[in-house]
Amino acid sequence: MVKWGIVGLGQMANHFANAIKKVNDVKILGIASKSKLKLEKFSVEHNIPKDCLFNDYKKLIESNSVDAIYISTLNNTHIDLIHECIENNKNILCEKPMGLNANEVENVFNKLKETKIYFYEAIAYRAHPQTFELLRLIKEGEIGEVKKVEATFGFKVRKIDKKSRLFNKDLGGGAILDLGCYPISFYNLFSSNQNEQKFISSKGSFSITGVDDYAEINLLDKKNIELFAKISLKENLENKCIIYGSKGIIQVPTPWLPQKKSYLEIIKKNSYYKKFINTDKNIYTIQIENVSKIFSKAKSLENSLLVNVNDSVNIMKTLDLWRSKINE
Repeated sequence: MVKWGIVGLGQMANHFANAIKKVNDVKILGIASKSKLKLEKFSVEHNIPKDCLFNDYKKLIESNSVDAIYISTLNNTHIDLIHECIENNKNILCEKPMGLNANEVENVFNKLKETKIYFYEAIAYRAHPQTFELLRLIKEGEIGEVKKVEATFGFKVRKIDKKSRLFNKDLGGGAILDLGCYPISFYNLFSSNQNEQKFISSKGSFSITGVDDYAEINLLDKKNIELFAKISLKENLENKCIIYGSKGIIQVPTPWLPQKKSYLEIIKKNSYYKKFINTDKNIYTIQIENVSKIFSKAKSLENSLLVNVNDSVNIMKTLDLWRSKINE
């Protein structure tokens, strides 16, 4: 059984706690928050025993009652908490972004290489059957050779709050850090070598707090597969992906948060059809189930698409580049 501890009790922690109830051989045996009110409310809502409550993150991570930690605190705290988990030999599932820059992430990568600890970044769509079905269609040549990937993710934040994690630079705010991992990790599923991706162009804008609130990027890899991505905190975008191939295209209407019933649209010169993907579990349950299997068996799953620390390094390198090149 995987004994989970949750560090940080915000919205994503609630998703996690609800989702884990449908996973076998796992249990939440510790929750930590600096807020007594949040601890008490969370424990009641999710039936967590009083002796599993911690008002100190470090004490939970040090506790022998848990062997895996889910990190869902503010972005700027992730790296330090990851290091605490490594020091205490805890397997880790961390909300994105795992760090604020590539140097931080590479330091974790180098440290993890010396251990048997498993680490995954919680980019949940990668575990969903829809993503596997998409890659199966591509591999079988349904639309020929992949030529271009277009990806968008954006929503309008009605009020700019300087204290908000989205708009506070010190807290790791900005559209690129918050949303950029989605199109980049999606493109990396098709790109031949992430270390040989060529930057073409980027543009964007900045909020009154100094963080980027809109950004575009255009990349090209060694096999001439192109990416055009657009993200935003100031407008609602289509939030979809399109993969262009030599023989047709595949549209993914809900790439980032696929539901229990989702579908892909396959469009070719003389045909159009929808490929439906059904599952009885939500996206967070699927992610926890996959990660917990790895933690319990101490063995990676075959053909896993979960975002491991090597993937995280590659993603963060691109996000660093993206941020540095806006409007050049």
